[in-house]
Amino acid sequence: MSGKVVLHGYFRSSASFRVRIALNLKNIAYEQTTHHLRKNDQRASAYLAVNPQGLVPTLEIDGKRFGQSLAILEYLDETRPNPPLLPKDAAGRARVRMLADVIACDIHPIDNLRVLRYLRDPLGQDEEAVQVWYNHWIAEGFAAFEALLASSADTGKFCHGDEPGYADCFLVPQVGNARTMGAGVAAWPTVERIANACAALPAFAKAHPDTIAMTLAR
Repeated sequence: MSGKVVLHGYFRSSASFRVRIALNLKNIAYEQTTHHLRKNDQRASAYLAVNPQGLVPTLEIDGKRFGQSLAILEYLDETRPNPPLLPKDAAGRARVRMLADVIACDIHPIDNLRVLRYLRDPLGQDEEAVQVWYNHWIAEGFAAFEALLASSADTGKFCHGDEPGYADCFLVPQVGNARTMGAGVAAWPTVERIANACAALPAFAKAHPDTIAMTLAR
């Protein structure tokens, strides 16, 4: 595979964070184009021509464009299989997809920026109410995620075995969100242990929002 790879994202976007981790794990060089979510850059007509949803990330790769982090990670693993993000066996692949879906489908969509903005503005909720909303869904989601990890012999140093992969790409950004919002993850020791193990790896550290912010500031 050849050609320039461009990631349209925002340094604080957890979905963009997932894709950065995956690109780093696979040693894929890429350029970044920033769309500032708090300034509504993602709703500009030029970006809507790239991604009609007006969401990040969008990955330009192999002459194609893909939105949605789940689809992007699957594409990367199918076209650049080494090192793998997904296990070789069907049961293992189903398990890590299940773990990723807990975050990508059940926690993140109702706790992301546009939902919190809607709670504050059209619905008139104050910051305390927004925080209660956020913490409730974090607790619901991570309690289930912790139980899934703690009860499975497939959990190792990372979410599945002893090599970082697909599910870890989703877990780490959501843990980061929880910490930023003051929720923390100390109540879920397996979640915390795995997130900390991932944070020690260069692929995750290079993808971290603080690292990206420093890179963009240069």
